[in-house]
Amino acid sequence: MMLPKNRFKKALKEGRQQIGLWNSIPGSLTAEMLATCGYEWVVIDTEHALTDIPDTLPMLQAMAPYRTHAVVRPASNDKVLIKRLLDFGAQTLLIPYVQNAFEAKAAVDAIRYAPRGIRGVAGMMRASVFQTVPDYHRKAEEELCLILQIETAEAVDRIPEIARVDGVDALFIGPADLAASMGHVGDMAHPDVVAMVERAIHAIRDAGLPAGILSTDLEFARRCIEWGTTFTAVGVDMVLLAQAARALSARFREE
Repeated sequence: MMLPKNRFKKALKEGRQQIGLWNSIPGSLTAEMLATCGYEWVVIDTEHALTDIPDTLPMLQAMAPYRTHAVVRPASNDKVLIKRLLDFGAQTLLIPYVQNAFEAKAAVDAIRYAPRGIRGVAGMMRASVFQTVPDYHRKAEEELCLILQIETAEAVDRIPEIARVDGVDALFIGPADLAASMGHVGDMAHPDVVAMVERAIHAIRDAGLPAGILSTDLEFARRCIEWGTTFTAVGVDMVLLAQAARALSARFREE
């Protein structure tokens, strides 16, 4: 059995735009449905959602037959959470709230086996296709993709040092927390925040890494693509559901 290829990581290296979506509704049925909607990547969120570590396995399994790539966001930059998600077969992780090179190195260490890192060694696990991938523990890192989130003004200042950490594949801007760190909580459209996002995207690209972002403001998402993001999430499942349900209700109330 061959080590499963990470198409998303390959696309990032080639600079191909990858349009994504956020999956915050737990459960395999929703994850599978989203995987059929034409997005290149879907984030299974365990930080700001009810989804927990055991929930991710059936969600990964549900998405596996489709072209959409599953990206999993753990609740924190925690070696135990990271280890469990990797053992379940997640190949791309989005690590929240990374502030400096030290924290970036901790995330890299958590996805690498010794002697290069500290990932705990397990045998019978989904990641190794249940021990059918020859030499899995030496090859695994080749197809793992590590994305770190830049979520504060302080982290933006440190993008060059974070990007220099060996093993970091991409950086992702979290505009909501970035706005809050700048004193504009809830106001991601504030001119200072917009300017900081643009600055962060350019800094990431100048450092030689792919830049990503989530924005449900489609015009702003397009601006970010123009500035240089190559993996861009443009929606959240709960937001889309609420918008569609409210619009339908309003339509019939007006009639």
